[in-house]
Amino acid sequence: MKTVIIKYNAGNVQSVMYALERIGASYLLTDDEAEIRSADKVIFPGVGEASTAMAYLRQRGLDKVIPSLKQPVLGTCVGMQLLCRYSEEGNTTCMGVFDVDVRRFPATPGFKVPHTGWNNLTTMQGPLTEGLTENPYVYFVHSYCADVCPETIAVCDYVRPFSAMLHRDNFYAAQFHAEISGNVGQRILENFLDVDKRT
Repeated sequence: MKTVIIKYNAGNVQSVMYALERIGASYLLTDDEAEIRSADKVIFPGVGEASTAMAYLRQRGLDKVIPSLKQPVLGTCVGMQLLCRYSEEGNTTCMGVFDVDVRRFPATPGFKVPHTGWNNLTTMQGPLTEGLTENPYVYFVHSYCADVCPETIAVCDYVRPFSAMLHRDNFYAAQFHAEISGNVGQRILENFLDVDKRT
């Protein structure tokens, strides 16, 4: 199986590579369209700022490539946000795979922003959460989040309920860092790699 990690100017790629190595999965880190399109699975990671990341993707033409992919795609953290319709961060038009907007956490007494640390998932559904215990904990670092919507497959509650995971057709996404979320994150990555190729 050929797994591609999309290479662009957003960090945390190294931790994704380590996570795949831990579960014995080979991968290719690339921004080449032909390599991405020929992959069996595509991982679209990211940390950083939405408008800068989208500008780089547009420069490379990846803003057109990624939404047109037919194989299973997993976006994580900023990768998930860029797959949404719009982000308040930098007033950014994103790729629109998921029909939902990304908004900053409102200033709320008793809650620090960014949301950093372990928090639990609720109302889970879909193949990526198979085999997980009830309300498992995963690791978050983010100031912006997607609203709960029909494409939500897991919810987290911090300041307000938000989409911790999304799914539409062959696209999956997680706001948390699966690659550093211990056994739970490892199981989610394994489940993604086991998802059948879709058309």
